[in-house]
Amino acid sequence: MCSLWVVLAFCCLGQLRAAQSLKPQIASHQLATNNPTLTTISLEKPFCMFDSSLHPNKSYVIYLYTMKESANAISSLVTDNSGKPLNSTFQQTSGGQLGPYKTALFHVPSCASPPKLADVRDVNKVSDVLKQYLFRVGDDGTCLYDPNFLGVCNPPLSANATYRFKYVLLDSTDGTMKDQTLWSDPIKTRKVKLPLKIDTWPGRRSGDMIVITSILSVLMFLLLAGFLVSVSSVVMRSEDSSAETRCMSQTTQQSEQRPQSNSE
Repeated sequence: MCSLWVVLAFCCLGQLRAAQSLKPQIASHQLATNNPTLTTISLEKPFCMFDSSLHPNKSYVIYLYTMKESANAISSLVTDNSGKPLNSTFQQTSGGQLGPYKTALFHVPSCASPPKLADVRDVNKVSDVLKQYLFRVGDDGTCLYDPNFLGVCNPPLSANATYRFKYVLLDSTDGTMKDQTLWSDPIKTRKVKLPLKIDTWPGRRSGDMIVITSILSVLMFLLLAGFLVSVSSVVMRSEDSSAETRCMSQTTQQSEQRPQSNSE
């Protein structure tokens, strides 16, 4: 049943989205069950979004921009005065607080030949198929602190923060922007729970249930211990009784043998 849902979700991703607004979408729960997390948000890649803007004899790439919802409208532009896409980084924008930063760069997903749906049933290929369909924002925890890192940095997002995302299509030959999507709907990362409020009980029981269960467990232990003591006591008594019986039998036999020896 689960594999059927995954197949249906992939089919939906492969269809044209003419009736939908062209903007990044959060990944379906059938594809990413734990999404968003405290520091990551998984998005669907822009399949079939830029088909009308593609020229068969040119090469294209896609930029993904990220910014916090609190950033003002003026700072939401992703191009400079000459129309070139911004190369602003996570550090320069204070993690998207001051404006959008370039989060990722990848090739245009092929709408004509998406990954084979039959591979979803293969455990060894599921991970690769999902990577082709989805992109996880906030998945790189080391690029900010690696002095030798030269690529586009995709550091962890802030917990309990709201973000927006935009895809931009570029001509890789001259670096000019050819098309772009709208900014996505606000997507919020999860909130950190206080340690005292985290329910660590596997069955998610209430505090009263935990106390009652603990008392019942202690009573069960005492009952079991009492039963074992009773059984042990009965066994010891039976052994003592058997020994006493053997002793009395031997005494009786000796007393019967003595008169016979005297009469002789």
